[in-house]
Amino acid sequence: MPTVNQLVKRGRKKPVKKVKKAALRRWFSAKDRRFAESPSPFKRGVVTQVRTMPPKKPNSALRKVARVRLSNKQEVTAYIPGEGHELAEHSIVLIRGGRRKDLPGIKYQVVRGRYDTTGVVGRKSSRSIYGTKKGRITVAVEGASEESTKETPAAEPATS
Repeated sequence: MPTVNQLVKRGRKKPVKKVKKAALRRWFSAKDRRFAESPSPFKRGVVTQVRTMPPKKPNSALRKVARVRLSNKQEVTAYIPGEGHELAEHSIVLIRGGRRKDLPGIKYQVVRGRYDTTGVVGRKSSRSIYGTKKGRITVAVEGASEESTKETPAAEPATS
């Protein structure tokens, strides 16, 4: 415990907060060719590599991850949530912060349903996280004009 005299001389130092999602804070101006600090919730990037990664000890699976070169020239590894994806090299994705607890070093996640990332097919619950629309098909009512249609929930996607 410091004395009053010591506090008057030196004071108390505030602990510096550690930035957890550094890539989302950095900003690059292509016109001026300079970097600056401008925090943002999302960043756009181009996929450079798609691969699988095994999780930490109690879990066992192959998690899908993508190496993404962001618009601020930084390269990060982002987790691809949900079942199945169509991402390949040169795909454009949107990433957000959100670490994956069982994957070491993964601090970002790909946003499903934006740019080249499609939503999870057949997803019924937690659809907004996985970029899936409500499964509805438009059915024309018999004996009515073409303008009046009735929306019915789809049990299965219509095949044509």
